[in-house]
Amino acid sequence: MFQPLSLFVGLRYLRARRRNGFISFISLSSMIGIALGVATLITVLSVMNGFEKELTQRILGFVSHATIESWSGDFTDWQEVIEKADSNPEVLAAAPYVEQETLLKGRGINGALVRGILPEAEAGVSDIQRDIIAGSMDALQPGAFNVLLGEGLAMRLGVGIGDSVTIFAPQVRATPAGVIPQVKRFTVGGIFAAGVNDYDTALAVVHMHDAQRLLRMDNTVSGVRLKLQDMFRAWQVAAQLANELPGVYNVRDWTQSHSNLFRAVRMEKLVMFVILSMIVAVAAFNIISTLIMVVTDKQGDIAILRTMGASPATIRRIFIVQGSLIGIVGTAIGVIGGVLLALNIETIVPALERLFNVEFLSADVYYISELPSDLQLYDVVRFSVLAMMLSLVATLYPASRAARVQPAEALSHE
Repeated sequence: MFQPLSLFVGLRYLRARRRNGFISFISLSSMIGIALGVATLITVLSVMNGFEKELTQRILGFVSHATIESWSGDFTDWQEVIEKADSNPEVLAAAPYVEQETLLKGRGINGALVRGILPEAEAGVSDIQRDIIAGSMDALQPGAFNVLLGEGLAMRLGVGIGDSVTIFAPQVRATPAGVIPQVKRFTVGGIFAAGVNDYDTALAVVHMHDAQRLLRMDNTVSGVRLKLQDMFRAWQVAAQLANELPGVYNVRDWTQSHSNLFRAVRMEKLVMFVILSMIVAVAAFNIISTLIMVVTDKQGDIAILRTMGASPATIRRIFIVQGSLIGIVGTAIGVIGGVLLALNIETIVPALERLFNVEFLSADVYYISELPSDLQLYDVVRFSVLAMMLSLVATLYPASRAARVQPAEALSHE
C-alpha cells in the first residue's frame, strides 16, 4: 500500500506549510480530536474496569462466593454440608453463619443486619479480619457477647470500643408483663471498614453461638457460606453439593445477590464505550474535510504528477498516507496520554478534590468512595486499532476523489 513515492509525497504534504492556514488548522484539530478521544476512552474504561474489580473484591470480602440454605428454615445438618464441601477440590473453605435483620441502640438507634460467625472458619470465606480498623477479631468469643460494627454504623450509633450496644431481635418472648421482643446487650469489641457503604453502615458481626442465643435458634444456622477456587463457577459447584445431600436446599451465588449491580456496571461500560467511540469517530471523520480541502488545494500538483506518469492508484495512496498519518499520530498521542492518566488517576483525582475543595464520590451515595483504575492491555490495543481503522476509512473518499482529477481540466484553472 505505501510505495516509496506515495509515502514520500504524503509525508511532504503533511509537513508542508500551506498557503491556506485553515487547512492546517483542521488537520491539527483532527489529530487533537483523535488523541483526546483515545485518551478519554482508555482513561474512562480503565476507571470502570477498576470500579468493577474493586467492587467485586470488596463485596466478596463480605459476601461469599456461594451460600447453601435450607428450604425449611431449620438448618440442623450444617456440619454434614461443611464436611461435604471440604471434600470437594473446588471448595477452598466453608463456614456456617446466622443472619437476621435487627434494631441496634447505642446513643442513637439504627437498623442493621446482625451476622453470627465462627471466627476460626470465617477467615477462610471473608476478609473481615483485614478490614478491622479498631479492636480485634479475638473479641468474638462464645458467651462474651461482643460485637464488631461497621465504621458508619458505629458513628450512627455514637459508640466506640468498649461501649454497650443493645440489640433488639424480631423474636419475642412471653413474660408476666406480656410479650416483649428478645433483647441483649453487647459490647463493642471492634470496628471494621469494608469500603462498601452498605456494609459499613448496616452490618454488625457477633459470634455465632451468641447470635443463636439472641435469636433462640438452638443449634441451627441460617446457612453455609462457600469460598471457591473459581468464583465464576460458584452456582454450579454449590448446586452440585446441594444435590449430593439429603433434603432440599436453596443455592445462591454472588452474582444473584448483587446481579443488578454487576449488570448495571457492565451495561455502563458498554454504553460508555459506544459514546466515547463516537467522539473518536467524529474526530476521525474530520479527516475527510481536511483531505477534501487538500485535494482542492493541490489539484495543480496532482495534475503535474499525473502528466509525469503517476497512476490514479499512486495518487490515491498519497492521500491515504496523509490521512492515515494524521490518525496514527493522533492515536499515538492519545494512547500515551490515556495510559499516563489511567496509571495516575488515583493520585490526580484526590489532588483535584483538594484543589477545588469538592468530593467527587461521596461515601453516602457510592459503593466506593475512591476512584480506582485497572489499565488493561486489551483495551489499549482495541481502542488504538479502532481509531486507526476509522482514520483509514475516512481517507477513502477524498483519496478516490483525488485519483479522479483530470490533468487537463485541473491545469486549465492554474
